[in-house]
Amino acid sequence: MSKFWSPFVKDLVPYVPGEQPKLSKLVKLNTNENPYGPSPKAVAAMQAEVNDNLRLYPDPNSDRLKQAVADYYGVQTSQVFVGNGSDEVLAHAFHGLFQHGAPLLFPDISYSFYPVYCGLYGIEYQQVALDEQFQIRVEDYARPNAGIIFPNPNAPTGCLLPLDAVERLLQGSPDSVVLVDEAYIDFGGQTAIALVDKYPNLLVTQTLSKSRSLAGLRVGIAVGHPDLIEALERIKNSFNSYPLDRIAIAGAAAAFEDRDYFEKTCQQVIDSREAVVAGLQGLGFEVLPSAANFVFARHPGKDAAELAAGLREQGVIVRHFKQQRIAQFLRITIGTPEQNQALLDALRGL
Repeated sequence: MSKFWSPFVKDLVPYVPGEQPKLSKLVKLNTNENPYGPSPKAVAAMQAEVNDNLRLYPDPNSDRLKQAVADYYGVQTSQVFVGNGSDEVLAHAFHGLFQHGAPLLFPDISYSFYPVYCGLYGIEYQQVALDEQFQIRVEDYARPNAGIIFPNPNAPTGCLLPLDAVERLLQGSPDSVVLVDEAYIDFGGQTAIALVDKYPNLLVTQTLSKSRSLAGLRVGIAVGHPDLIEALERIKNSFNSYPLDRIAIAGAAAAFEDRDYFEKTCQQVIDSREAVVAGLQGLGFEVLPSAANFVFARHPGKDAAELAAGLREQGVIVRHFKQQRIAQFLRITIGTPEQNQALLDALRGL
């Protein structure tokens, strides 16, 4: 520990992102990146921004992007917040909405950044166990809390909580913020943004990293009641008043405007997912029902860590978590049909 650190730094347990191998010719199915590139219109919009104007600061309010999001979802721009990746948006929500002296609730198997943010901001939390089928039980969240957060579909399980169940959860905690983290919603779910006008305690976050193939751009959004959005804006403008650059604003706005490309590539991923599920089941795997661009699978007769190591030897990278309840599962990103076939072929030999 350096003597120059602030005291709390030594106690932080940082998030560990998925491995980004430097080797070429790998079948990389470990970080839930989209196998298809971003919208050509988004690429063209970004290229058009690479000019002398980069000497000027971007719009601190990202009005063009907020308008594109508002138009897409049929909400007001005052209900939209944008940030440098959804992780930054989540960080502002933890900082600005969840510090109320009671525990924050989230699933025991969930996005592992949540406890990291609790450590960073000194937030008490309780992890609520998923049921035996790895599903969220809404009734388990009807208890005193300073907020509720969960991914939908959940990660790393891929399991979806239906919109009517999300609404029941909102009704059970009317006095605290319920944050629905929709990083994967476009691959088979119905967004809770449809409920924001009805529930002032609902905040929905999304990312352009997955369904819009812009993980390298770092753009995230939140949609909710203007009061919640104002809290995020106050945090943002006390932290980094220019989070999105000119290129990101242009590319993200164009990505929302190109609905045809978005819908086509989402459907390709969905179709591939169903083919991968069938292939895995044919090899004896149990696969949880997924509404994401990945699947969560285990084999009753083979150790998950050994499978992950065996795949790696054949140039196929998947994600293995050591957490006890899920230590026998592999999280497998849906790739191109060729990548998916390489995965199944490699598994056949293990």
